[in-house]
Amino acid sequence: MNQSFSKIYSNSINNPEEFWGNVAEDIFWFKKPKKILNKSNPPFYRWYEDGTTNTCYNALDLHIDEGNGDKLALIYDSPITGNKGKYTYKQLREKVSKFAGALKNQGVNKGDRVIIYMPMIPEAVIGMLACARIGAIHSVVFGGFASNELASRIDDSKAKILLTASCGFEPGKTVHYKPLVDEALKLAKHKIEKIILFQRSGNEVNLKTPLEISWEEALSKANNVDCVEMKSNEFAYILYTSGTTGIPKGIVRDIGGHIAALKWTMKNIYNIDKNDIWWSASDIGWIVGHSYIVYAPLFKGCTTILFEGKPVGTPDAGAFWKIISDYKVKSLFTAPTAFRAIKKEDPEGKFFSKYDLSSFESLFLAGERADPDTIKWAESLLKVPVIDHWWQTETSWAISSNCTGIEMMKTKYGSACKAVPGYDVKVIKPDNTLAKPNEMGDIVVKLPLPPGTFPTLWNADERYKKTYMTNYDGYYQTYDAGHIDEDGYIWIMSRTDDIINVAGHRLSTGAIEEVLSEHQSVAECAVIGIADKLKGQLPIGLIALKAGVKKDNETISKECIKMVRDKVGPVAAFKTAIVVKRLPKTRSGKILRGTVRKIADKEEYKMPATIDDPAILTEIKEDLIKNNILK
Repeated sequence: MNQSFSKIYSNSINNPEEFWGNVAEDIFWFKKPKKILNKSNPPFYRWYEDGTTNTCYNALDLHIDEGNGDKLALIYDSPITGNKGKYTYKQLREKVSKFAGALKNQGVNKGDRVIIYMPMIPEAVIGMLACARIGAIHSVVFGGFASNELASRIDDSKAKILLTASCGFEPGKTVHYKPLVDEALKLAKHKIEKIILFQRSGNEVNLKTPLEISWEEALSKANNVDCVEMKSNEFAYILYTSGTTGIPKGIVRDIGGHIAALKWTMKNIYNIDKNDIWWSASDIGWIVGHSYIVYAPLFKGCTTILFEGKPVGTPDAGAFWKIISDYKVKSLFTAPTAFRAIKKEDPEGKFFSKYDLSSFESLFLAGERADPDTIKWAESLLKVPVIDHWWQTETSWAISSNCTGIEMMKTKYGSACKAVPGYDVKVIKPDNTLAKPNEMGDIVVKLPLPPGTFPTLWNADERYKKTYMTNYDGYYQTYDAGHIDEDGYIWIMSRTDDIINVAGHRLSTGAIEEVLSEHQSVAECAVIGIADKLKGQLPIGLIALKAGVKKDNETISKECIKMVRDKVGPVAAFKTAIVVKRLPKTRSGKILRGTVRKIADKEEYKMPATIDDPAILTEIKEDLIKNNILK
C-alpha cells in the first residue's frame, strides 16, 4: 500500500466527495453517478443519487462477466445436520435468477417487501439476492424469533410475501418455524399474500393452499430473470433493530452506497482479496451476517462461508478450528461472546491442537466489547492479530478498526483502534462541550455519515431525526459512551445507559468488567449499576466461570472485589461479585445488562424478544435474592 493510513483517513474527512467518488469507480453502474453527495437537506444526505446499479449484479453477474464464473462463491457447512454444499458464482446466479423468476410469478415487483424468516441455509442467501435482482426490498428476520416480533415486522414493512422453512436447528433441539409463522399471521394486521416454504428433509410440514406453496413448486414454473436497473438511493433492504419496547426501528440501506462501501471494506479493513476464503460466523438475521456473510464478500468476488452451527456444542469447542482447517479460511469475523464460550469450555485450547490453521491470518471481533483477557487468550492460542472493531446495525460496517489492508497499527487492549476512513468520530461531554483526550462522554460521528450507512428509517423520517440526529446538532448519536486517547484510539466502554453514577462519579461498567475478566477463573462477566439510596447507584458484578474451576465461589468473589478495588479504586464502591451459572444474552450474543438492572431495581420489564433462553432470567432473579440484592 503506497499511502499511509493517516493520509487516507484525512483525505476521506477533508475531501469526502473525491474520496467516495474514487471508491465508486470500483463497482458496476448501469449509469455512473455525476453527483457524489447531495447535502441540501440535512440530516438526509444522499450519496450517488443520479447513479443506477443493481445489488445482485455487483454480487454475482459482474464476476461472471469478468471471467470468474467458475470461482467458488459460497460454501455451506452444517455440522448440526451433516449437510454441506459448494456453489460457484455461475451456479449461485443460476439459482438466484430462477428464484427471482419464482418471486415474479407470485406477483413480487420492484419496491415490494419480502420477509425472509429462515435458518442458515443456502436458500436464505438465494432469497436475499433474488429480491435484490428484481428490486424487491427484503427484510430478514432472525429464524425462530417470537411470533409477536415477526408480526410487528410484517405490519411495519407491509410485506407482500414471506419466505420461510419448515424448521431451524439449534444444538439438541429443532425449532419448528411453521407454528411460529401461523401465530404471527394471526397477530399481524397486515395480510401476507403468499408464503413460500422450504421443506427441510425429515422435517416436512403440511401446507395450506392457496396461501402456502413449497419452494420446489414455486421454482417449477419459474423462468430465469435479469437484474433490473435501480436508482442508487432506492432501498436494498430493511433490517429491524431489536428493541425491547415499542415499534422496532426499520434500518434501511440505499443501494449504491451499500455496494461501494462494503466492497471497499473487504480489502481495506479485512485485507481480503478475490482469491481468499472469508468466514463471518454470524447469522443473516443480524447486521454482521447481512453485511459480511452475504453482501461484502460477494461484492468483492471472494469465497464466503455459510455456517449452520455454534462455537461450542456442534459437536464441541473445536467447531471453529475445524471450519478454518477444512476450508483454509484466511480471516474470521465473529462476536467476542463466541470466543468467551470457547474459552469457557476449553480454557487450555486442547481442541485447537487437532487442526491445521496454517492458512489463518487474522481474527476480527465485534458486536460486544471485547475484553482484553479474551483478546489475549485468542492471541496466545491463534498466534495471529486479534482485532476488536466497533460498528452498529445503523452503520452496516465498521466505525473504528485496525484497517489491516491499509496499515497494521499496534493493538491497545480494550480499544477498538482508530476511526475508519469516512467516520469523523468525536466525544461530547454532559455539558455539551467536546471532550479532551481521555475524557469520558457520548461518542458521536460528525455528519454526513459515509456511504452504506442508514440514510433514514423505514417510513419514519421524523423518528430518524429525533432518535439519532437531534441531541447533538450536526452529529449522529451512537448511544455508545467512552473516550478517545491522545493517539486517536477509540475506547468504547459501554452503552450510554450503562454509565453509572456512584456518588457523583461517572463510571463505565466496561472498565470494571475489564478488571473482572482478568481473573483466571472468570470466563465472562457483566457489571450493572443498581439503585442505592446513599450513593445513587452501586455496581454489582455477575461472573460466569470457566469449565473445570476447582476454587470455591466465595473465594473467587472476594478476589474479584479486591482486584476492582486495587485497579479501579475505592471510588467504584464495588462490593458485590456474584457467581452465576450463565449470563442472560440475546441470540446474537449481547448481554442483557439493562434487563438485569431492571430486575434488581424491581422495575417493570418486558421479556426481550431477542433473548436466547427466557429461563435464565429466573436463574438470575434467584441469584440476586440469594445475595440479598433483591429482597
